[in-house]
Amino acid sequence: MKRPDLARYHRQSLLPGFGESGQRKLLDSTVLLLGCGALGSVAADMLARAGVGHLIIVDRDFVELTNLQRQVLFDEQDVIDSIPKAEAAKRKLAKINSGIKVTAIVDDINHTNIERYARGAEVLLDGLDNFETRYLANDFAVKNGIPYVYGAAVGTTGMAFTVIPHTPGNTGLATPCLRCLFEEPPPPGTSPTCDTVGVLSSAVAVIANFQVAEALKILTGNFDRVSPTLLNLDLWANEILQLKVSSAYEKGNCPCCKQRRFEYLDGKAGSSAASLCGRNAVQLRQRQDAAKFDMGAVAARLRGHGPVSINEFMLRVTIRDSHKDYEVTLFPDGRAIVKGTDEPAVARSVFAKYVGA
Repeated sequence: MKRPDLARYHRQSLLPGFGESGQRKLLDSTVLLLGCGALGSVAADMLARAGVGHLIIVDRDFVELTNLQRQVLFDEQDVIDSIPKAEAAKRKLAKINSGIKVTAIVDDINHTNIERYARGAEVLLDGLDNFETRYLANDFAVKNGIPYVYGAAVGTTGMAFTVIPHTPGNTGLATPCLRCLFEEPPPPGTSPTCDTVGVLSSAVAVIANFQVAEALKILTGNFDRVSPTLLNLDLWANEILQLKVSSAYEKGNCPCCKQRRFEYLDGKAGSSAASLCGRNAVQLRQRQDAAKFDMGAVAARLRGHGPVSINEFMLRVTIRDSHKDYEVTLFPDGRAIVKGTDEPAVARSVFAKYVGA
């Protein structure tokens, strides 16, 4: 990593609240980016260009052709090479700003690893695609007093909100948490997804850049500039709303920030199977010891069932089962993505038949 050259940030340093001191704060800061898909790739790009000194990027997935419509750090070669998104992002960011550190982690954020991956982070930035992991991030943020910048985009709409946890000494700056606003996740099948309604790339970009702006305010110490409202927009309908939500903490009895119950962080809530937005796929997290997972041996066994490709990051096989094709991708940590269904039971069945429990 090169010694930082402050001259490259000159235009940014001219802004109120930055200056040389603010820029040095950014260069000394660490952000944990939860996911590097649509929102996450835009956010990673902007944070790197702004000079955030250390980006920790955690993403479970690999680059696909349909990602390129909105996921700005990836290209067709990443698709051909089946590069994990975190690793592909790291390679691109090294060419954009060699003066920062980027740590790429190819994994699924869950209650067993978030504390390890978030060590040293001053902000959690949401690039996720499911509510369960968002509640996990919210639990971690509230428990540890770390700001969490929520964001979501689907169709032509998007939402964003910055959680500043209530801790001693910051009650005047603190906000409601995510569970103050949405106490429980929506029932399965009731929320729109990229699969059912599509996604507008510019809606993604607006939300991600709002998240980045909030993160930069926090990292430079400009907490008084952090938005106290929930941003809600529909770019196609030309609607932008800023909803006042401060009373959600004052009037509510939030299970997280009021009752201090961290059900997602403790592993008491959530599941080991998650449908992936826009993928017609299910991710399975197995409970066996990942150190015992021999990808080479599995590849040899699966070649009798369909074409297999393997590299250091993943193993992929296409299997025909019950007159339907399923693409099964296995990762070194024991995770699997079964593409061709959005039903966890079907995904588990395919996995159990051909890979084993």
